[in-house]
Amino acid sequence: MTTPTPGAPRLSATQVLLCGALIVTLSMGIRHGFGLWLQPITQAQGWTRENFAFALAIQNLAWGLFGIFAGMAADRFGAFKVLIVGAVLYGLGLSGMALTTTPFTFALTTGVLIGAAQAGTTYAVIYGVIGRQIPAEKRSWAMGVAAAAGSFGQFLMVPVEGWLIQALGWQSALLVAAVLVLLIAPLAIGLREPGFGGSAAAHREQTIGQALREAFKYRSFQLLMAGYFVCGFQVVFIGVHMPSYLKDHGLSPQVASYALALIGLFNVIGTYAAGTLGQRMAKRHILAFIYFARAVAIAIFLWAPLTPTSVYVFSAVMGVLWLSTVPPTNATVAQIFGVAHLSMLGGFVFFSHQIGSFMGVWLGGLLYDQTGSYDIVWYIAIALGVFAGLVNLPVRETPIERGPQRVVAAA
Repeated sequence: MTTPTPGAPRLSATQVLLCGALIVTLSMGIRHGFGLWLQPITQAQGWTRENFAFALAIQNLAWGLFGIFAGMAADRFGAFKVLIVGAVLYGLGLSGMALTTTPFTFALTTGVLIGAAQAGTTYAVIYGVIGRQIPAEKRSWAMGVAAAAGSFGQFLMVPVEGWLIQALGWQSALLVAAVLVLLIAPLAIGLREPGFGGSAAAHREQTIGQALREAFKYRSFQLLMAGYFVCGFQVVFIGVHMPSYLKDHGLSPQVASYALALIGLFNVIGTYAAGTLGQRMAKRHILAFIYFARAVAIAIFLWAPLTPTSVYVFSAVMGVLWLSTVPPTNATVAQIFGVAHLSMLGGFVFFSHQIGSFMGVWLGGLLYDQTGSYDIVWYIAIALGVFAGLVNLPVRETPIERGPQRVVAAA
């Protein structure tokens, strides 16, 4: 594996965080609004909710699968090239989402193309740059800043997407989003890392195979993957199906748009706080608290009368907990295994997240079509939250020892 040449100058922290944050804002911001298109597309095309949900389930699975290879490519060649390819795929996928006319082609464009695009434009790639370019003592905080940017993107972009759908119609709104996402390409220039390229010296501490065998045999890595599965299940089910859940109960589409925006706004606070706290306290305790708190929040939401006020309170609470798992999870991986293969290992952990996302969004559509209700999936989300809180408690965060030589993972 080729890493930046030892002694190569680092990018400035401000440049890395600014460009990385803007890229995540665009990529995650557009993605978080996909639930707003569920009813316009299914009604216009005469499809079931399961048709739409299955395409987004494929998207999440493809995102996770391609994320592994995007991470390998970013570790080997640098993030810049991966981001360029991801931006182009994203634009093509959104255009296909607007113009396709069958559930099969919708699954290919909305599912496979956009999933591959998200793999190359979101956290695994951006966090690899942060891990290599930001000193270890500021790494968790910096990851929190990047995750907060994704949350701000949701707060910013979801209302914009809702307005575009109302003003232009769902097809034209998707084509406008396809143009906006291409702005990732010029922003990627700011993440061209010194030391990557043909003149860089090859520095081999571990092969890819060695790194993977080490990680998958390590109990704490397995536990982090299990917890991240639950994270994906919960957030994607809520993000995609909550607008329809609220409309089914007589609330206006504006309530759903404001709810998703509130999740994004309060997640700016939650992700930044999680990243900052990760520099001061055990990350496993932060993760366990987040998952337990999600289970409690969902249970209270289902128990309380459903009103716009209860929706907004739930959205604010869930917003604080939404992507706040991302900085402590990725910082723990970096702390245990080091940064040489961080994008790749982060990609594998995220793949577990996306399997959970696939199950959450698909089961939501499937069980709704079969029962006329989302209740069963809500209860599954509560049980999984308790499970994830428990499995994160025994995670060991200390740097791993490799053979006869101790490798300081944070270096």
